[in-house]
Amino acid sequence: MSTQTAKEINVQSAVDDRNLDAPIYSWDASPRGKFTLSGAEASLPEHIADFQQTLRNFALNVARPIGIKLDRMTPEEAIAKDSPFWEFREKYLELGVTIEALGEMEPQEAALLFSILFEELGYGDAGLAISVGAGILPQWLCAKFGRTDLLEEFPDSMLGCWGITEPDHGSDMLDPSRSVVYPGSSYGRPNLVADLTGDDIVLHGQKSAWVSNGVIADVCIIYCAADSGSGASATEGCALVFPMDLPGISRGKPLDKLGQRALNQGEIFFDNVRIPRKYLLAGPEDYQRAIYCIHAEANALMGATFTGLAQAAADLALDYAHQRIAGGVPIIHHQSVRSRLFHMFRKVEISRSLTRRGLNFNNDPELGTPSLCAAMFSKTTGTQHSYEVTSDALQIFGGNGLTKEYPLEKMLRDARASLIEDGCNEVLALKGGSYLIDSDKF
Repeated sequence: MSTQTAKEINVQSAVDDRNLDAPIYSWDASPRGKFTLSGAEASLPEHIADFQQTLRNFALNVARPIGIKLDRMTPEEAIAKDSPFWEFREKYLELGVTIEALGEMEPQEAALLFSILFEELGYGDAGLAISVGAGILPQWLCAKFGRTDLLEEFPDSMLGCWGITEPDHGSDMLDPSRSVVYPGSSYGRPNLVADLTGDDIVLHGQKSAWVSNGVIADVCIIYCAADSGSGASATEGCALVFPMDLPGISRGKPLDKLGQRALNQGEIFFDNVRIPRKYLLAGPEDYQRAIYCIHAEANALMGATFTGLAQAAADLALDYAHQRIAGGVPIIHHQSVRSRLFHMFRKVEISRSLTRRGLNFNNDPELGTPSLCAAMFSKTTGTQHSYEVTSDALQIFGGNGLTKEYPLEKMLRDARASLIEDGCNEVLALKGGSYLIDSDKF
């Protein structure tokens, strides 16, 4: 029987049996993956990835600095002819995002671009992002209802507004089926009624001071109670799209508020305004469809916008944690700071994933009816996480975060408003829960 020398044994043990062609060997010896602009997102189509980089540059170089300027102005100054808002508006339109272009894309590709668009706008300034979102809602709903005639009359260059909230009615305007009201309660008197009994529709009353772009819009989409001959009904209302220069329309002063000060909001008054019938987008028979549609679109927009705001706050906090020295070291080396940052980025990832997944689901051509509940998941999660992340980011900045020298205190104010707008989160949870009721299970 042969024996091996120690030298021969050493040679054999040095043989490398690894398959160095395996992908794992392309990693660094001490691996560390990196996120993209979209966080933990797989590679995007090249044209969308390129457009996202364009949007990020727009967010950082246009939206954010203009948003900060507008935040420090009075509401009147922010919409004056020489206001930087109009510079933002002009440069946004130059990006070329149009209803027509989105309509030519495959539905789920358009949904992805929609999400990225509002994430990046929110990354720059949440108030300006909401201005853009409200600004396209009249045209967007016209497209949803197949009204090409109205799309031709109201091109994307016309700034839109969405009038739904009233002085005596807030989130309950989004519940025409009255599925979440207190048992036995009454809706009360609507503040705006559309009289549908004549040849023209007659609008009389007002919308509240929370109409986004209300004081400056060119075109409006209104949701309100309707009178078809039996008195005003809030459950069988109507949706109208019309120009804002009709006789009898007047506007209140711009609203002075805590957050999203770059977003103009204000009252709209209607003194027996005659609306030609061609501007009726949805009558009483289609009113619940119209509410469902615009609510699903708006809640998805909110989820994306405030995912972007949360991402911006987390990025700023991460950069600051590398620069700020406390205890003799950059504060990123302190365990509590690293833990806080981890959970901030975790929440951003959850919000983004939920928003994009919901939009992809709701734009699946095989689906049929989209899920408003899914959009509500996106809105409530994205806004709640945005408020938590901006608050944690401010905490990392410490006292500096409270000053206007840094953008964190503004971001926190902007995020706080999101918990209320487009349906306060508490009501959305009640309404969303009602969509989980399955009559087949009883």
